[in-house]
This record gives sequence, structure tokens and C-alpha cells, in this order.
Amino acid sequence: MTNITIIAGARPNFMKIAPIIKAVKAAKAQGEDIEFRLVHTGQHYDKKMSGSFFEQLGIPEPHSNLEAGGGSQAEQTANIMVRFEKELQENPADVVLVVGDVTSTMACSITAKKLNTQVVHVEAGIRSGDLTMPEEINRMVTDSITDHFFTTSEIANSNLRNSGIEEDRIHFVGNTMIDTLLSNIPNFLDPKIEVNGEKLKEKGYFVLTLHRPANVDEEEKLKEMMQAIIDGTGELPVIFPVHPRTAKILQNLGIEHDRLHYVEPLSYLEFNYMVKNAKAVITDSGGITEETTVMEVPCLTLRDNTERPETITMGTNELVGTDPKKLKPYLDKLMAGDWKKGGEIPLWDGKTAERIVERLLEIYQPKLEVNQN
Repeated sequence: MTNITIIAGARPNFMKIAPIIKAVKAAKAQGEDIEFRLVHTGQHYDKKMSGSFFEQLGIPEPHSNLEAGGGSQAEQTANIMVRFEKELQENPADVVLVVGDVTSTMACSITAKKLNTQVVHVEAGIRSGDLTMPEEINRMVTDSITDHFFTTSEIANSNLRNSGIEEDRIHFVGNTMIDTLLSNIPNFLDPKIEVNGEKLKEKGYFVLTLHRPANVDEEEKLKEMMQAIIDGTGELPVIFPVHPRTAKILQNLGIEHDRLHYVEPLSYLEFNYMVKNAKAVITDSGGITEETTVMEVPCLTLRDNTERPETITMGTNELVGTDPKKLKPYLDKLMAGDWKKGGEIPLWDGKTAERIVERLLEIYQPKLEVNQN
């Protein structure tokens, strides 16, 4: 029997583990001796993560919710570690599987290793090189103690090799986020957003997301960036799913325009419906750049670095930077219809989770059989 504890701490994590759980269940149905336990650390409370969220993505209710959210980075890390230690002692596993780069990823990896439990990291090896990002610290620490690395790209493989990781511990499998995306395209939901009483036209609007401190913490810079976005998007509406509190800050700063429309945060199926049908996306998120690449939607990333360079070299994404003055040439190119097309990224084919489970069984089943003899 292979017992796997799967960790998720924030909404993007659940989208990454959904296809893995599906693949584990499929392997079990085919007679493989494998079980999983899903642990939600409770790192983020998200009202969009209701029962319908789990149902839409085919995720079972977590076996355990550690409810370790809130507090500073250090407090959150400590809370997760204390509670996950107890969880793992009460429910031992052969392997703890972590995904992505949130605090839960790092905290549960450390806890598992201190209990002499194997750790596998899905989405291992990605790097931005920016140590001011908490996620970069989480990636580096997790990968420094991981036993097996499941990667999304050849760039990630190279990063791991360059840090001294042996080839037989690196498993290039693809991107589980894309598994979730491709399986859900038929289920996308139209949020029916209207502008001045009219429905949005396909390829007739922009989607905007901003959340990183480099873009939203400095008031004057934020004003300048928003003005650059308004100035460069022609006559098209800009739809900005934003937390009501952030929307209030933007409005208090006087950042308002007839074509700028603040809407409440959207569910996964609603948000990706908007992305798929947009003319382009302007964002400072990493994950969205992957989804736009697969859906062949132009993407402008307002960051000075990216941990997903394949979305630029092979996809539809461009790294604009955080200087508002740099945005205009990119928007001019887009509005002139001169944006690059992008191409397919190797193994981003919707079958990543199957490859992960197949590899996990290859790695861990033989060892267990030997131990039982």
C-alpha cells in the first residue's frame, strides 16, 4: 500500500491537486494499491472556496482542515508546522506531496522531513531569482529538502540540476494547473458582466489583475500605472476583479474611469471564462500567464521577473516590468494586432497528473514490496 498525504493551503493549490486526486482514484480503480489523505492547512480563507468550488473541480472535502490561517508569515508557518506535525503523527504517510510555492508548501515539507517522511514537490524547480518574494523563499527551502521533484518545464529541470540534484530524482511531467484548465474549459461560466447595460463582446475587453506590493503599495506609482492602462487600451472596457477593500482604496485615490470596471472576485470557472474571451490580460500573477498561454490569449505581465519564463519564450506572455512608462509600447503593439502567437509547451497536455501517479507508484511501490518480504 502506498499512502500519500496531499497538502493544499490556498486556492491555486487546490486547482493543482484536483487532477492528482482524480488520477490516484483512477489508479486505485485499476487495482493499484494506493490511498490518499487530503489535508487543507487552512492557510487562506476564501469565500469562493465553498462546496460548489470543490464540486466543480471534482475535489473531495479535505480529510483534515488544520485551520492555521492568519497572522504574520512566521506565525502562519509555525501554526501550520505545529498542527501538521500532530496530523502526520496521527495519520502516518509513506510520502507527503506538496504543490506550488505557498507557505503551506514549505511548512509541511519541513515538518514531514523532520518526521523522516518522504517529500515530493509538484511544480519543483521554478525560480524568479527575486528573494523579496515570499514564494521564492518557499520554493528554495522546499526544494532543498525534497526527495523527488516533479517539474513543469526543461527550465525547471536545469535549475534543479544546477543546484546539484541528481537526474533520477527529477521527473519532467508537465503542469497540473493545465490539466485542470483543459478539463474545465467546457464548464466555464459566463459571469454575465455588463458595461453600461450592454454585454461584453468577445475579444472586446481587457481583464486586469493586480495584487503584488511592487504595483499596489505605492500610491503615486499605482495611479500612474492605472492611467497608463487606461490610456493604452483604446475604447475597450477594462474589467478588474478586485477585493472590495482594494477597490475602495483605488476609488479613494481617485482611480476611476468610464471604461474601468471594478467587479467582485470571480470563481475559477467565471474568471477563466473572462480570460478565454478577452482581447488580452494585464496581470502581475504567475499562474495566469500559464493559462493565457494555453488559451492563446495575449498577456502583459507587470513584473520585473518571472518564475515561468517558458510563457514568454514559447507562449503569449511578455514581461513588461513595473515601470508604468514601459507599458505603452506593448499595448500599442497589441492594439495594432501585432502580438506574437505563441506555441505549444511540451507536456502541457492535460495528462500531467497521470504521469505523476504512475511515477509515484514506480518510485514507492517496489520499495514497500521489498520491505514487506
